[in-house]
Amino acid sequence: MVLARAKLRRDAPGRHYGPVTAKAYAVLEALLWAFHNARTGLCFPSYETIAGRAGCARSTVALAIKALEGAGILTWVNRLRRVKMPGPAGWRWRVLRTSNGYRFTDMPEPNITETDAVTRPRASQMLSKSEDPSRTTNQDSFSIDAPSRHDMPAGETPLDAALRRLKGAVQRLQPITR
Repeated sequence: MVLARAKLRRDAPGRHYGPVTAKAYAVLEALLWAFHNARTGLCFPSYETIAGRAGCARSTVALAIKALEGAGILTWVNRLRRVKMPGPAGWRWRVLRTSNGYRFTDMPEPNITETDAVTRPRASQMLSKSEDPSRTTNQDSFSIDAPSRHDMPAGETPLDAALRRLKGAVQRLQPITR
């Protein structure tokens, strides 16, 4: 809140405010004091809920989140949920965005020189997930449907096949210690 309050101040002649506006400050205040769980670090209210608490419109919340992200105060990621839906060729999985998850930065960015600002991106730009597509990277190739009987060796049940695939995945993730 101190960093946001400092960024409320005018930063250039002719401007009435800095990178954080009064409404962006109200949105941050609502996120931190009404929705952020300090014990778990979770914060994922919808734009409508934030707007109601901050006393502004949904579109203002979207602009405020963008301004707070640009100021290096917070970053966000899409929260996704998989839903099994009927399709023309049977059941298929669809990924739906439920809301955003917000993460607050603990430390302000260090002061950088003008040449550093040109040659390297700010920390808030590197942490941001807001420009990523709203789907998982392996969405197209991921399937948890049971394998067909033709894919399984003779005498193997679907549970055996699932356990075999899980074992292979775990072995690929474990570091080699030899």
